[in-house]
Amino acid sequence: MSFTTMMDRPLLISDLFEHGRRLYPQSRVITVGEGGDRIATYAEVASRTEQLAKALMKLGVKQQDRVGTFCWNSQEHLEAYFAISSMGAVMHTLNIRLFPEQLAFVINHAEDKVIIVDDTLAPLLGQVAAEMETVEHIILVGRGDDAPLRAAPKATLHRYEDLLADESPGIEWPVLDERAPASMAYTSGTTGDPKGVVYSHRSTVLHSYGITSGAVTGLNENDTVLTIVPMFHANCWGLPYAGWWVGTDFLQPTRFLQPEPLVEMIERHKPTFAGAVPSIWTGVLNYGEGKDIDLSSFRLVICGGSAVPKSLMQAFEERYGVTILQLWGMTETSPLGAIASVPPGVAGEESWTYRVRTGRPVAGVELRIVDEAGAALPWDGESVGEIEARGPWVTGSYYGVDAPEKFHDGWLRTGDVGFIDPRGYVQITDRSKDVIKSGGEWISSVELENELIAHPEVAEAAVVGVPDDKWDERPLACVVRKAGSRVGPTELRAYLEDKVAHWWLPERWTFIEEIPKTSVGKFDKKVLRGQHAAGKLEVIQS
Repeated sequence: MSFTTMMDRPLLISDLFEHGRRLYPQSRVITVGEGGDRIATYAEVASRTEQLAKALMKLGVKQQDRVGTFCWNSQEHLEAYFAISSMGAVMHTLNIRLFPEQLAFVINHAEDKVIIVDDTLAPLLGQVAAEMETVEHIILVGRGDDAPLRAAPKATLHRYEDLLADESPGIEWPVLDERAPASMAYTSGTTGDPKGVVYSHRSTVLHSYGITSGAVTGLNENDTVLTIVPMFHANCWGLPYAGWWVGTDFLQPTRFLQPEPLVEMIERHKPTFAGAVPSIWTGVLNYGEGKDIDLSSFRLVICGGSAVPKSLMQAFEERYGVTILQLWGMTETSPLGAIASVPPGVAGEESWTYRVRTGRPVAGVELRIVDEAGAALPWDGESVGEIEARGPWVTGSYYGVDAPEKFHDGWLRTGDVGFIDPRGYVQITDRSKDVIKSGGEWISSVELENELIAHPEVAEAAVVGVPDDKWDERPLACVVRKAGSRVGPTELRAYLEDKVAHWWLPERWTFIEEIPKTSVGKFDKKVLRGQHAAGKLEVIQS
């Protein structure tokens, strides 16, 4: 027996859930819809969660069976979050933005037994219904048409509310092994098939401790959390678990993620906290130009998924008094890995040195950089290598797939390239597959993009490496101009002159209507490189 006097209690999502319902029964879940907002208390949501769990058991769902969710951010999706995992099954959040062939692949690969789907998404799921090999039941949320789902070869169709109506509240959650699977999500599949990451009860609870800590978000019952980041993406960055645990109100926007309805619901409900990718906040910023909009209820916004331009953060502070902090993570890291908070004693212009960094590792996560031979590099702010991660909520493998190239000596290879400064702040300069090496020197596409996006006439910008006879590779700047702008290479190159090294300056430019994006909203540079190779981009030499 080990020499300790501590109780040995498992870390379980059911306990996290019960803590929230008992201590904060009057906290609210607000779901935005076309017919108006629906408001339910934690007590009401908790009762419905129990009813859902009992309904799933009646359908034959057992421990470790996979239950897929194909839903917007809503009250019902939150109920599924807690019901599925607390009963010992595995919640599989299905990404609504996957290509049909990818969606069919992940459903079959995970062997989903049940899928819960919003009626407005039924046509989208219906595209792959005939290919779903293991799905025995489909549960439709809402009263919309279920016809698109009838092609599923083995599935019986049910209505969510009908199933709940047949059950009474009250359940005794099973005592599970804290290392048992609780949920799973698949990567976006930008290179090959999506890969499954399976989160345990233990990792999820520990991740919730990390999120709610004062060093990260400091969430508490005085907060209203606007869950813009999709609940299908890395468990909504863990916010449903963390927020429920500490009694926050939830503002669930469903499918109303365009700038105008987002601003309207922010002004109406006064959320204090939100998380989303940069493109969402860029859209809000552009929508607000020339308008008197009020975002002052926010005490903190976290932003991740891709590098957050300094210009975006500055604009939100200057116009609306809103602080945006950059957060880094991946599906593989649950996703919380690092946050770019400012160290003590730093203020004013100096604070931007740290605000624009990718972030400093949060407690519970270790990060390091390694060279091509796998040797650890110093934290000197200059040595560049691949970033590796490890920790109790970092995956050590993928579900049902051998991928030894993604792991090294007990560390996850993130695929990100960058450096770490002496204070522990990480700066990602590129994805390993996106790095530009020109004449033996590295060019950071991320830094070039951030500087270009800061130009007042640029809406979006992505930079990729393209072949060059003299330098091996040179940067190609792919620019989306703001409406009405005719800005060209000469002006943009001059704009960059005093902001980046001279040899970084692009000679090749293309102006396009939209930057292609992955299923989670990141720039899809693979597509841009392919378009360039196929001669589909009109390239201007400067």
